[in-house]
Amino acid sequence: MPSWFEGPLAAFDTETTGVDVEHDRIVSAALVVQRGTGSLPEIRRWLVSPGVPVPPAATEIHGLTDAHLQRHGRWPAPVMDEMARAIAEQTARGTPLVVMNAPFDLTLLDRELKRHRNSSLAGYLSLRSMSVLDPRVLDKHLDRYRKGRRTLVDLCAHYGVELTGAHDAAADAAASLHVVRAVGRRFASRLETLTPAELHARQTIWYAAQARGLQAWFALNGSDEVCDPAWPLRPDLAAAA
Repeated sequence: MPSWFEGPLAAFDTETTGVDVEHDRIVSAALVVQRGTGSLPEIRRWLVSPGVPVPPAATEIHGLTDAHLQRHGRWPAPVMDEMARAIAEQTARGTPLVVMNAPFDLTLLDRELKRHRNSSLAGYLSLRSMSVLDPRVLDKHLDRYRKGRRTLVDLCAHYGVELTGAHDAAADAAASLHVVRAVGRRFASRLETLTPAELHARQTIWYAAQARGLQAWFALNGSDEVCDPAWPLRPDLAAAA
């Protein structure tokens, strides 16, 4: 029986108006599904007219302008529903979901669902049944002493994964998927006996430890920046208040 990193994987990625998961919006997203190593990927794309201005700094990253999104994008409510249902379908099939820096993309989707659908990501699927694989968390734990950044571009270069058209949601999702396969192969002796569900559980612990380490580094350098240890989804503090 092939290892999980050679089997079916799905990958999700978004492009946004900014980096604030509580207030910024999704402008494009993609879900890439590959049934096994070497098989052709199935790609589903979404383009959103977010209803708020897209800052020039965000456009510089992903190339999506207000005019383009207003002309070609769709209203957020039905698009967020489609995204959540597509992810739920893969989860129901038992397909692990690859998300680079999962607390960003999944929390953004959750907040968009609350904003436009009066629902949540948990409302579409059981979060306990999700098996999320975050290449950033995996790489940082398995190769913790390697120096250098761990952006998607950096991980692709390190693991020999081609990334053409960075900051396009479909290109980034596909690259994240292939990075996870490469991580699995490189660290097979440590990963192949674990199921994706077991890896999901361990990543919650690994990410929290990584966040505490980064928080300590910030404090040492006089920064008051706060690192949320929650993974793969940040709690909704407004709802809990």
